[in-house]
Amino acid sequence: MKRIVSLILVLLLFCSLACSTFALEIKNVNLDFDVKSAVLMDANTGTVLYSKNMNEALPPASVTKIMTLLLVFEAIERGEIRLDEILTVSENAASMGGSQVFLEPGEEMSVDELIKCVVVSSANDAALTLAERVGGGEEAFVDLMNQRSKQLGMENTSFENVTGLDDKVTNHVTSAYDIALMSRELLKHKKITEYTTIWMDTIRNGEFGLSNTNRLVKYYKGVTGLKTGFTSSAGFCISASAKRDNLHLIAVVMGAKTSNERNVCATKLLDFGFANYTVFLDKAREVGRIAIKDGVKEEMLVGCNDFELLENIGQDKRIITEYKYNDNISAPIKAGETVGKIIYRLDGKIIGESPIFAKETVEKMSFF
Repeated sequence: MKRIVSLILVLLLFCSLACSTFALEIKNVNLDFDVKSAVLMDANTGTVLYSKNMNEALPPASVTKIMTLLLVFEAIERGEIRLDEILTVSENAASMGGSQVFLEPGEEMSVDELIKCVVVSSANDAALTLAERVGGGEEAFVDLMNQRSKQLGMENTSFENVTGLDDKVTNHVTSAYDIALMSRELLKHKKITEYTTIWMDTIRNGEFGLSNTNRLVKYYKGVTGLKTGFTSSAGFCISASAKRDNLHLIAVVMGAKTSNERNVCATKLLDFGFANYTVFLDKAREVGRIAIKDGVKEEMLVGCNDFELLENIGQDKRIITEYKYNDNISAPIKAGETVGKIIYRLDGKIIGESPIFAKETVEKMSFF
């Protein structure tokens, strides 16, 4: 009997060690949140680390404005609109209800300040002013929102306006997973966090105060944004993002009963992510010099780009790297051409590869 028990214990130990060799364990535990849906996503890789009804289509309230902001920032990147450009508020924009900064018809405000109003105070009038400039009109801009959502793979999303107001809509919905997708895309625009981390600010030369609707901006370590929302039909919603070291997380909560429950849920999701996951980062660098045949030089400089991998905490310390070069590397070689790869292993298993490339051009040696 003692031998049998000993054998069982050995087998259990072996199994636990074997399980630890997987590159990433998704700990999709039940955190017991009283919300309609939720998701925790790694912003760098898009890996889902926790989910609850994440694909259920629900009204998102002002979290809708993440897509509005994304299209504005993409227009800025294309040079179609400038941050210092002054926009004139239309009658339509000034008539918006809900959250607003009380823009007057004909009032002028810069794109920069309008973005701040949308992000910090969730201003519907400012959102529509930006949308009318980028899309040429509200309806055209909504079409752009739906086109962009399809491009991002947001399969459970249908937008009907730029604000998230849902008292006059029939099918203005999205899912927690889709919100995480568009949040991830918005966070690629580094400038956005200059707005989403503002706690309090002013517009109109200090005459009108702004206070962030996202309380995590003040109280959560490493917060980078992103957007809150509330209507009676949507409940309390949030897309909360935070970054610590190289790990950037997005926690989406939909349909919470109170703003406090929304914030507690988002906080616990982020805490869970930071407690269990980390990012293995091999930074871009010069790898060294390697021999090259038939070139005007006998050696050339090679390098690699950033390589990131989401890992369970502790596993990142066990990753080893192996350098493997192509056979018979001969001139001519152009800068940027792949000449080998870095292989990353965890407990002997390949978990990723990154190309090694020439950092200089080496011409072929001629007769002369």
